[in-house]
Amino acid sequence: MDDSEPVTVDTVLAPVDGSDESATAVEYAVAIADRYDASVHVLYVLGRGVVRGMDVGTVDEAAVAENSQGFLEDVGRIAEQRGVALSTSIDDGFSQARKTRHPGNVVLDTADDVDADFIVLPREPVTDAASAEVLEKVAEYVLSYASQPVLSV
Repeated sequence: MDDSEPVTVDTVLAPVDGSDESATAVEYAVAIADRYDASVHVLYVLGRGVVRGMDVGTVDEAAVAENSQGFLEDVGRIAEQRGVALSTSIDDGFSQARKTRHPGNVVLDTADDVDADFIVLPREPVTDAASAEVLEKVAEYVLSYASQPVLSV
């Protein structure tokens, strides 16, 4: 990139998992979008336990939908306060049928699909592997393989 070329950002991707850390990442994504007059696309990534639970019927899909929609409504308020355009999607980060599907691929595929110029994602401290949120395991992968600039907060 030539030093005389200004940085342009049209779409910021913010993968989230419903955690407090991912809400913080959304705040950063909205601030970046506001600075560059860009939009934000929030991707809610469902974790392995949720996906498996829904597959076998031990997790209520309606409750998952309600929780994720509630989180996305909160995110919408953050974007609205700054006057930033927001779009959202929900995807499962794991698949019983496709063993190569994992949250890192989902994030990078979505970045390509929405033509994201910048990615902001949470990097949460690993404290207990059993209770780890879905995106804390993804940050290093996305940082390594994304073609867009990535901010991990």
